[in-house]
Amino acid sequence: MTTRRKFIKKTSVLGAGILVTPAISPNLFGNFESQKLNVGLIGVGERGNNHLSNLLLRKDVNVTAICDIDANRIEEAKNKMIKAGKKIPKTFGSNDYDYRNLLDLKEVDAVIIATPWLWHTRMTVDAMEAGKYAGVEVSAANTLEECWDLVNTHERTGTHMMILENVNYRRDVMAILNMVRQNVFGELVHFRCGYQHDLREVKFNNGKQPYGGGVEFGEKGYSEARWRTEHSVKRNADVYPTHGVGPIAVMADINRGNRFVSMTSSASKGIGLHNHIVKQAGADHPNAKVKFKQGDVITSTIETANGETIIVTHDCNLPRPYSLGFRVQGANGLWEVDGNRIYIEGKSEPHRWDVADDWLKKYDHPLWKKYGEYAEGSGHGGMDFFVLNSFVESAKLNIAPPLDAYDAAAWSAITPLSEVSIENNGAPQNFPDFTRGLWIKRPPYNWIKDTF
Repeated sequence: MTTRRKFIKKTSVLGAGILVTPAISPNLFGNFESQKLNVGLIGVGERGNNHLSNLLLRKDVNVTAICDIDANRIEEAKNKMIKAGKKIPKTFGSNDYDYRNLLDLKEVDAVIIATPWLWHTRMTVDAMEAGKYAGVEVSAANTLEECWDLVNTHERTGTHMMILENVNYRRDVMAILNMVRQNVFGELVHFRCGYQHDLREVKFNNGKQPYGGGVEFGEKGYSEARWRTEHSVKRNADVYPTHGVGPIAVMADINRGNRFVSMTSSASKGIGLHNHIVKQAGADHPNAKVKFKQGDVITSTIETANGETIIVTHDCNLPRPYSLGFRVQGANGLWEVDGNRIYIEGKSEPHRWDVADDWLKKYDHPLWKKYGEYAEGSGHGGMDFFVLNSFVESAKLNIAPPLDAYDAAAWSAITPLSEVSIENNGAPQNFPDFTRGLWIKRPPYNWIKDTF
C-alpha cells in the first residue's frame, strides 16, 4: 500500500492502465499531476467505498461530492476523507433522485456510479445528459431498452461512459490477451466463461454485518442482500454476465470487427437458495416459503459474426468454489483457467497439458510487469488499480474509454436476452447491433501496442 501511495502521488501514470484505442499516442504518457479531475461518487457502499479508497491515493483527483441515501455510508465516506487529510465534499442523499443535484455541480467533471443494478442506467444516462464523464459498475443495464438508452444518450450528447469491468484487467486475463494478440492460439474458435461464485451469504445475511450468514433479504437484509436477492426472486436469467464475457469480448474483438449475433439460454431448476434458508433457519421460517424464479445454473451459448461460439455460465446459488470458468481455444491450442493449464500444438508434449504458470509469466502483460507492484492493495488482486486508472485518465483527456457505451450495451444485453430465451424453451434470440453497422470498420483493441 505504501509503495502504491508513493507512486500515485509521484505521477498520474497516464500509461499505467488507460488501455485506449489507437487515438492515443505513446508520447502522451507522462506526468499529468497539474491536470486535476473532480470526481463525484454516487453510491458509497461496499464497492463505492473501495473506489473512494483508491481515489484518495491519487494526487490528480479531487473527490468533490458524494451521494448515498444511507446516511451511515455518507458519514463513513466523510470520515475516510478526513482521515486522509482531504476536504470534506458536498453530500447528497435526501431522496432517491438527489444524485441529480450532484450532477448539477460545476465542480464535478466525472462520476463513478456504484449503486444497486436498477439504478445503473438511469444514473448513467442522467450523468451523460449533464455532461459528466460516467463510470458505471457492472452490469450497466437490465433491459434492452436500457442498453439502447446508454448508446443513444452517448451518441446524442457526445459524452462518454465506461463500464467498470475490473476483470478485464486481471493479470492472467491480460497475459492471455497478450497471447491472443500474438497469435499463440491461432485463429480463435471457441470460448467459455461465466460467473460461478457461491453468493448465498451475500444474498442472505442477518442485517447486522455484511456477508455474515443468515437468511434475511430485502428490507431486513444488509448491503447487497437488500436488493440483489430480489432479482433471483423475480428473474430467471443470467443477471450478472460481464465478469466472464467482458474479457472474452475483448479477445474476440466484439464491436470492433466482430459482434454478438445470437444466443440461446437454458436454466436448471432452482433449489439452492431455498435449501440454504431451510438449513440455516428451518422450514418454518417465512423466507422458506419464497418462490425463487431463477434457476441455479444458467447456461447461454452465443454465436458471433466471425463464427466463434461462447458459452456463458451463471452459477451463484449452490455451494462451489469461485471460478470465472475461462477457456480460450483456437486452431493451435487452448487455455483453461480451471486446472491452470495450457496446451499449444508443437510446443506442448502431445496430448498433455502444460501448467500455465510459465506461459503466463512469459506473456505477462507489459502493464502488469511495469506497474504490478503499485497495484497491490487496490482490491481484487490489483485489477481495481488498473480499471480505475483507465477511467480517470480517459476522463481527464475526455476521450473514448477502452470499455465504452457499445460494450456496456452488448455485454449487458445478455441478461434480457437470456430471460426471453429461457422463457421460450431455449429459443434463439438475436442481439441488436448497438453500433448500427460500425462494428465492421471500428478498429480492434490493441492493448499492447497502443498503450506504449
